[in-house]
Amino acid sequence: MINDRLIDAGDVPLAIRDFGGDQPPLLLLHGAGGNLATMTTLARALRPNHRVITVDLRGHGRSGEGAWTWDTALGDLAAVCVQMELERPAVVGHSLGGMLAALWGQRHPEAPGVVSLDGNPPPTTPAHLPGMDPEKAAAELARLHGLFDQAEAMAGQVIEADQLADLIERQRAAARDMGANEKVWIEGFRRNLAHDNGETSMRPSAAVTTQLRTLMNGLDLGPVYAGTSCPELVVLATRNLPEQEPFAELYEAHRRYLLEQVRAAGHPRFIQLADASHAMVIEQPTVLAGLITEFLRAK
Repeated sequence: MINDRLIDAGDVPLAIRDFGGDQPPLLLLHGAGGNLATMTTLARALRPNHRVITVDLRGHGRSGEGAWTWDTALGDLAAVCVQMELERPAVVGHSLGGMLAALWGQRHPEAPGVVSLDGNPPPTTPAHLPGMDPEKAAAELARLHGLFDQAEAMAGQVIEADQLADLIERQRAAARDMGANEKVWIEGFRRNLAHDNGETSMRPSAAVTTQLRTLMNGLDLGPVYAGTSCPELVVLATRNLPEQEPFAELYEAHRRYLLEQVRAAGHPRFIQLADASHAMVIEQPTVLAGLITEFLRAK
């Protein structure tokens, strides 16, 4: 039986979805701007071999609003483990959730395994873009981060009532374009709608968006990988999302950097997933579930 509940993490309530069963526990974490509903298809694919618990990270979905640091987020996961009586869960995350999984593995050598599904900070310097001309790399980074600045400025804006139906229809079209489960996609969209004083806005809020961007820009996973002793799997994308195509050379160079970084650390097992973009949890959930389950069994 699938069970939704709120748990007390101290300073914020956390929404979780427990997919049930008596298999080994697995925490499944979404990316920035997502929520637990966006991981439903992958959770279902994992459920035959794991007791899957998905979580709305703080500031997302139905969880409470609170200051975002790596420590507070990892503390939230620890609270979930305590209150759900999860002993040594595996932790699997996508994007931001993958970064959290890597940090969890570094701090919890007793963990049976952690998996990062393209959980990588964005490029911030030409050093993150090997093979590109440094001047061109700097110019492309400035252009890319200009778009990120625009997205950050729009975070948490109020959605006018007469715009909501059109937004939902656009989300349905996006789900069809991606070949995603439309019902799951719309649940994920609606779950991040915040209603307050008669106004509707999208989570995460502007404040949380700024905090997350600062955290991710400042994270270096090299020392995290090198300092992790529990089993770890890193799954890397191999192609661009449509919106990344205007920066194709930049993202190709960044994928080279990520591969060099994980190889240099020596510890994690890594897979370059064929025909996978950053949206791999939508594109290939069954393949990912098989890789995750095989990795955790073989640890």
